[in-house]
Amino acid sequence: MPTIKAVNHVAVVVDDMGKSLKFWRDALGIQLHELRDVPAEKSQVAFLPIAGAEVELVMPTTDDSGIAKYLAKRGPGMHHLCLEVDDINGMMSQLKAKDIRLINEEPRFAADGKKYAFIHPESTGGVLVELYQLA
Repeated sequence: MPTIKAVNHVAVVVDDMGKSLKFWRDALGIQLHELRDVPAEKSQVAFLPIAGAEVELVMPTTDDSGIAKYLAKRGPGMHHLCLEVDDINGMMSQLKAKDIRLINEEPRFAADGKKYAFIHPESTGGVLVELYQLA
């Protein structure tokens, strides 16, 4: 049976990466691990690790990306909670069997080989949940 291993990250949508880093990095003192462009998602992501998990700041790089649409509709703030799983395909099958609505029917692949998929907030009480399986 697939299991959840850990909270991998909490993603926060931002409209100004510099301003956001002034809070998360400079005011709170969380070290910036990496600032990366993610062309597949039309976004820029800042990775700020904390005790085995991360805060990920996500900023759209185009006006037509999913993140840009989210930002225009809801404004800056928490975007999703990411749970690391040991078997993403098994977890997705288990969720489908329990009538949980998935955004992705099949896992997607990140540039670093991680598999990921999103669970629709309609099935989670309003929280967008991402599943991650490390490469």
